[in-house]
Amino acid sequence: MSGIVTLIGNPRAGSRTHRAALEATEAVARRLGLRNPGETVDLAVLAGEIHAADPSSDLDAALKIVASADVLVVASPTYKGTYTGLLKAFLDLLPSGALRSATALPLLLMGDPRHALAVEVHLRPLLVELGARVPTPGLALLESDLPRLNDVLDRWADRTAPQVEVAA
Repeated sequence: MSGIVTLIGNPRAGSRTHRAALEATEAVARRLGLRNPGETVDLAVLAGEIHAADPSSDLDAALKIVASADVLVVASPTYKGTYTGLLKAFLDLLPSGALRSATALPLLLMGDPRHALAVEVHLRPLLVELGARVPTPGLALLESDLPRLNDVLDRWADRTAPQVEVAA
């Protein structure tokens, strides 16, 4: 396994989702014995490119990084009960089956526990449609969990990493 790619679908740079995604990636990487968690694709930086008539080489590079991932942590805040339109628009640029070599770990950050099923009902099917293996339940991370983020992620990574190892 070469590394983990972190895809962050929050339109705001420096968001809580960004922090949670990177820490989730690091927690899983440690358990998989990876020193370098890998590359990060932050869609806040690419937002203006996604619908551009002539997208930049940065967008093309980001799509290639995501498509070549062995393990892909996909994180988004929950907007209107699902992932962001920015994340969807980016993933729509990938061809069918583009994630067939990836084991994906979906993560949604949400304010209300009533949205907890969104990670399974909305984000998981999108990743599977693109060909990814999603061997574990997605992580529905509540904003109220952020003060104890390391503990939450440690428990999640302990459950997740063995299944990722088998799937990858």
